[in-house]
Amino acid sequence: MAEPTYTFVPETVLKRDVFSETIVGHLAEDPARKVVLRKLDEVPLWARPLARYLAKREVNGLIAVAGVEGVPEMLRSDRVGILRGWSEGTPLQLAKPTDAEWYRDARRLLRDMRARGVTHNDIAKPQNWLRTPDGRAAVIDFQLAKVYRRKGLLFRIAAREDLRHLLKQKKRYAAKLLVPSEKKMLATKSLPSRIWMATGKRLYNFVTRRLMNWSDGEGTEDRIERDGPKIRAMLSEQTDIREVSMFPYALPARGVGIYVFVETSQSGAALRALLPEDMAELVQPVGALPRHKDGSVRNDILHLIATNRLDDLEHLLGSESEALRDAAAKIVASRLNLTDRVLR
Repeated sequence: MAEPTYTFVPETVLKRDVFSETIVGHLAEDPARKVVLRKLDEVPLWARPLARYLAKREVNGLIAVAGVEGVPEMLRSDRVGILRGWSEGTPLQLAKPTDAEWYRDARRLLRDMRARGVTHNDIAKPQNWLRTPDGRAAVIDFQLAKVYRRKGLLFRIAAREDLRHLLKQKKRYAAKLLVPSEKKMLATKSLPSRIWMATGKRLYNFVTRRLMNWSDGEGTEDRIERDGPKIRAMLSEQTDIREVSMFPYALPARGVGIYVFVETSQSGAALRALLPEDMAELVQPVGALPRHKDGSVRNDILHLIATNRLDDLEHLLGSESEALRDAAAKIVASRLNLTDRVLR
């Protein structure tokens, strides 16, 4: 029997970093089927060994848990990247489940993974947990997953840490549901976890923040207050500029940048030439900014686009008009920030 053909049709870039580009799209053979490609063929040469290592872990993990309810289906893996099914659901930081049923199903999911000898190792991040439309649990992003041939001590420790990190989510969103045994587990980190926090975590922070220039998103500084009036004054001198909105965002390098949306017919290059490069990092021309019924700009929408928080944006637009969703989609398609770093 011939292998199924999966021809990926890209739609929107969700995020981009030195290790991959994550793109949502659909299958040419089945346009109604939403899929995600972790694109690897354009990774910088120096980052390829680690990118391929992470990709191998993801592939092995997804293969091992195939058929488990609540994990993505892996469709294809090649030099281009990893193609998997789309996981429908709301990220935990937005869903904030308070019902016992979701947490029971999340524990069921971890048990099913454990039965296959798999630990996830990255579910301390609430964005890696989903609440599906029918109220069940799902988990995504298997780049750090580990498949164990034997369920020895290291496996049991990693599995316990997965559960402990789930309980941290439970404490955050539904603390009243915690039972005494769960509270005890939360208070007791495993020895490897304590060693990691004291040693490996520091090395990780040094490599990612100093050597690789990843941002930790600390603070928004005062750049909007300091440079915003100058930016607005320079752009307002142009007769075909109708509106300007500005937002801080986490730079790929440590620090905070300014993202400027300009309602105009001018090109991005023309706008860029109007401002000093050190005054505004990203300047995006927009034909029509999203607005409230009273005509005021929807800064809530623009802020989520500037910070590349597309999950939050989808949640926000869920009850809005089709016209407003279409207007936001056009801006998203041309957005200039593709990182998933956040400001704290």
